[in-house]
Amino acid sequence: MTTSKMSHRLAAEFIGTFWLVLGGCGSAVFAAKFVSGGFSVGIGFLGVALAFGLTVLTGVYAFGTISGGHFNPAVTLGAALARRVEWAALVPYWISQVLGGLLAGLVIYVIASGKEGWNATGNMAANGFGEHSPGGYSLTAVLLAEVILTAVFLLVILGSTDDRAPKGFAGLAIGLTLTLIHLVAIPISNTSVNPARSTAVAFFNGDGAPAQLWAFWLAPLVGAAVAGLAYPLLFGVAGELAERPVRDDALDQPDGR
Repeated sequence: MTTSKMSHRLAAEFIGTFWLVLGGCGSAVFAAKFVSGGFSVGIGFLGVALAFGLTVLTGVYAFGTISGGHFNPAVTLGAALARRVEWAALVPYWISQVLGGLLAGLVIYVIASGKEGWNATGNMAANGFGEHSPGGYSLTAVLLAEVILTAVFLLVILGSTDDRAPKGFAGLAIGLTLTLIHLVAIPISNTSVNPARSTAVAFFNGDGAPAQLWAFWLAPLVGAAVAGLAYPLLFGVAGELAERPVRDDALDQPDGR
């Protein structure tokens, strides 16, 4: 068994998070409400939800054997608490994830600015509560939804990447779960469950998003922590922590989304 260098793992997390934000938030910015010839041909909530799920699915299969395919600070925290990744990786992973997301946010901003009359304020797929929630949901409702959905997301991740799980299906389970989460939560909070995704577009979006960003760090981290602590207690563990997130034969066993 070989060990991936930390530089390789951080590169995988950077690129994977970049792809997640570019594909997910980019679909929301460019394609969700597209009008052509007087007809709406936009992809809507369903299309955006699928875009997020597909970016994670493809990213997990591409980079899962290198870094675990987290692309999300909440996933890294949950994986560390569940003893799926070493604690020393937590802060470096977080930094790579946030920087990858911010680069994607910048790319979306630059491309979208090429459309005459487009304004970034309120149009960068930012997360929000209250008046900044797509459906006008309160802070309490948004926090509750984000905590529960992130916890469920982590339970699926930990379960599908468990040594005891069927091999070859983790990426599908993780991608489809994120799709379903978005179908539930886009009207509530524009769906975060990922602090790096929220940070990536908040400052370009403005319009209250930076001031509300704390909620989209707090809630996903709390949900992930609950799941990371609960999974071994509920279901036991199949083995001890290795020196790397995944085994050599684990293309289908990424540790994260």
